Amino acid sequence: MADRKDSKGPGRAPLRKKEKKAEAKPEKVPEKEKGKEKEKGKEKEKAEEQQQQQQQQQQPVQQPVQAEGAKPGDKPGENGATPEGAAATGDDGEFQFQPIELPPWEIIEGERIDPFSFKFQFKNVEYSSGRNKTFLCFLVDSQAPEGEVRRGYLEDEHSGTHAEEAFFHLVLPEYDPAQRYAVTWYVSSSPCPACAVKLAEVLRARQTLRLTIFSARIFMWEEPEAQAGLKALAAAGCKLRMMKPTDFTYTWETFVDHEDQKFEPWEDCKDNYDYYQEKLADMLQ
Repeated sequence: MADRKDSKGPGRAPLRKKEKKAEAKPEKVPEKEKGKEKEKGKEKEKAEEQQQQQQQQQQPVQQPVQAEGAKPGDKPGENGATPEGAAATGDDGEFQFQPIELPPWEIIEGERIDPFSFKFQFKNVEYSSGRNKTFLCFLVDSQAPEGEVRRGYLEDEHSGTHAEEAFFHLVLPEYDPAQRYAVTWYVSSSPCPACAVKLAEVLRARQTLRLTIFSARIFMWEEPEAQAGLKALAAAGCKLRMMKPTDFTYTWETFVDHEDQKFEPWEDCKDNYDYYQEKLADMLQ
């Protein structure tokens, strides 16, 4: 049997070997050139750092806001105080932004009270749990020939200024000694000691102003300061009255958006009036 190398078939073209391409070898950079490039890179980095430092020095430095109650020199977070808007670390280790404290709530002024708010806020219960605001319904008669009786209500929604004081800023800011003013209030609670002192000062300064206050409840009637405040207010000329069932009906019809619904006094409305009326009489003796 003949060997395969010797037996070549007719017409078969001979195989050609592929030519190897010459690979270009990178030129070697001398060691001196490498050193120069490193030095240039370092100089460039130093120049950039100096430029950044100059920019930071030119920017104004913001002073941290000192938290309320913190002493000078305290670090943020000491004494349990955290600056407004500062970041604090949560239980999971993540940063959380603390809410910014909002300013005091505003005084609300309107013409008609919501029926539910009236029944809850004006209810003459002995202990006013959850009733942490004051509703003040007012009637202002300037007793001028062309004057009209002004009517409306104020609500102190946790504001720094109470409704009694806000009345003389929003409703009756100006006073004319030549005119006579008859002002009537129907309030959910009698004035606090601080407001009673301010009202007494207003009445002594405005001799032609007459103020009558009908209260659904007496504010902190057990406290000596509250008793002294109401007594001083009465001595300044203010007429203090407790709201009877008929007064609640009148306030409902005049200052409440009742939509033609009839007011129905709660079961112990009359008994609670008698209770508060006795307390007020004892204070004013």
